[in-house]
Amino acid sequence: MRTFMKPLVIAVISVLFIQCGNSKFDIAKGKVGKLTTKTTVNEIENVFKQDSVVKVLSEGAKGDNLFQEDDKYLVYEKGGKHLLTITPKEQLDSTSTIKSIEIFDDRFKTKSGVNIKSTFQEINANTKVSKVESSFSSATLFIDDLNATITIDNEDLGLKEFSTQKVTKEQIPDLAKIKSFTIWFN
Repeated sequence: MRTFMKPLVIAVISVLFIQCGNSKFDIAKGKVGKLTTKTTVNEIENVFKQDSVVKVLSEGAKGDNLFQEDDKYLVYEKGGKHLLTITPKEQLDSTSTIKSIEIFDDRFKTKSGVNIKSTFQEINANTKVSKVESSFSSATLFIDDLNATITIDNEDLGLKEFSTQKVTKEQIPDLAKIKSFTIWFN
């Protein structure tokens, strides 16, 4: 009985270490790594204490400025690799929760393996694209089950850069690459 328990305990501990080790880079609805919908701006530096956080703060509401910039928290690994850009819901408010997180590092991935380096074919096979919206320079894919948006450059769609052509999911080439990958926490 004792000889049976030792391998079982080792196996359970190994699985826990593997799961905990990967959670730093998991993407799911309402979760990016250790960040969740409840994480506040105050907690960002503590969550990324092994990394560098660069704060790019707005000037707040000054006078009649209707087009104020959002605060941004850029997270870099110690080696300088850009991991994430975090935007809070409320500007200049350390108690604010997070509005969105733009992913820059391919280690951040969904349970099905979708990451910033995925092609449209991989995205389409592993998520449900609920809507496609076109703009002058890109197409935006809406992924409701992640509360995410993925943009693809018009160039990767075979369109001129400043095209107003409506794009459907069926028109997107399988090898089209992601331009940006954003998780929304609202």
